[in-house]
Amino acid sequence: MEKFQDIYQRAAQRKGSAAMLQQLLVAPQNAKQLIALADDAWLEEFTRKIFQSGFYWSVINSKWSGFREVFWDFSVAKLLMMPPDMLELKATDERIVRNFKKVQTIPENAYMIHEVAADHGSFSQFIADWPSDDIIGLWGYLKKHGARLGGNTGPYALRALGKDTFLLSRDVESYLRAHKIIDGGLQTKKSLASAQHFFNELQQQSGLSLQELSLLVAYSVGDNRVGIQTTQA
Repeated sequence: MEKFQDIYQRAAQRKGSAAMLQQLLVAPQNAKQLIALADDAWLEEFTRKIFQSGFYWSVINSKWSGFREVFWDFSVAKLLMMPPDMLELKATDERIVRNFKKVQTIPENAYMIHEVAADHGSFSQFIADWPSDDIIGLWGYLKKHGARLGGNTGPYALRALGKDTFLLSRDVESYLRAHKIIDGGLQTKKSLASAQHFFNELQQQSGLSLQELSLLVAYSVGDNRVGIQTTQA
């Protein structure tokens, strides 16, 4: 397994310099910032990522104001009181992308968030408290207890709102396979555990967040677009 410094030096060379690379390594939110998020924000981001899956993200983003109007700004409290026939009506609203199976996830994930909040004070508190050295455990929780939050959907939503997580993007997956860290299905327990172990090792060597390390790995092997910032790696 490569050491942190090897990966860092290659990424810095590909991006032009260590200074340029540092500008691209965006840190996640801290626990205090995460706890300050309203639980409704998590439902909104889960829904956004569910709808973005299989669609052009630009299409979903262009309709997002409509989604917010139709679903009461993703108010968990309001959505929990919504009767089934109203959900069916909202699923046909032209202001949103009309995909009933994905629309069904909104009240289902609202219920999951509500249940977690009842046990932990808030869903944001629950997310903030989850240890980064077992982030795949949080992925698994969202997959098991949420609706359509498996695969990369849950992790991308976590990243979007600032929870420290690595992502199994194409570049990261390519690196992990090239270095024999994973060799089977990407979402198997063995592959996920191996990826977590790899990033935990890098974190111990560097002191950086999983997010920064995930970006670093991607920049060390992916398309070399110098100066373009992204947090989706």
